[in-house]
Amino acid sequence: MSDRAPISVLWPDPSPGPVDDDTLIARYGRADRPHLRMNFVTSVDGAVSLDGYSAGLSGASDKRVFGLLRMLCDALLVAAGTLRHEGYRAIRLDERRRAWRRAHGLTEYPTLVVVSGTLDLDPAQAAFADAPVRPVVLTHRNAAAPPGLTDVADLVRHGDDRVDLVTGLAELRRRGLGQLLCEGGPHLFGALTAADLVDEVCLSIAPLLAGAGPGRITAGAPSPARGLPLRHVLRADDGTLLLRHARH
Repeated sequence: MSDRAPISVLWPDPSPGPVDDDTLIARYGRADRPHLRMNFVTSVDGAVSLDGYSAGLSGASDKRVFGLLRMLCDALLVAAGTLRHEGYRAIRLDERRRAWRRAHGLTEYPTLVVVSGTLDLDPAQAAFADAPVRPVVLTHRNAAAPPGLTDVADLVRHGDDRVDLVTGLAELRRRGLGQLLCEGGPHLFGALTAADLVDEVCLSIAPLLAGAGPGRITAGAPSPARGLPLRHVLRADDGTLLLRHARH
């Protein structure tokens, strides 16, 4: 863990100076019930990427919170397209973060859960091949697995011709994966919102204008608007705002 990207609290209870990781952990924390947290970074004008990748929007403060949220979760949920496009590697944590998890009764590493309707996945990708914990692939009953995928991941099938996210997430929770962190992409965010499964959104707003072109952090079919109260506002030295909206 690192305090090298200074972050202060703007609201509520403003801090006089930068806060440490323990304070950030207390601000984000783990819920006392099954919980799905989304984590995204965006530009001021709402872009989800810069030059085609989310990394172009992410500064040191966003990466600091990104790492803490991975430490706090039971499982990291990501769409197959995002896994491929962003080149996900194995989900690993440094020794300090593993020690924190052990001290709080958690496994040393969170479980990677990939949502895929087509199973267009490469078993040799490092996210699978080098994973310290066997990943889970959430798919549907009609999807055909490529050779070797079941050697490196558990397939959990819910739905006939598309992934049933409601029953799929319920299965994850039956497996003890109650605190879920989702890193996208936009279509998965939209589908989770439509199914009313999103409990929290952590949003980093980078202080730049990306211009026209990139999409939003959510995509897909329209769904009803839902209230999501603001819980805190943090500010980094580089001007990034870190917002947390949550039901509870």
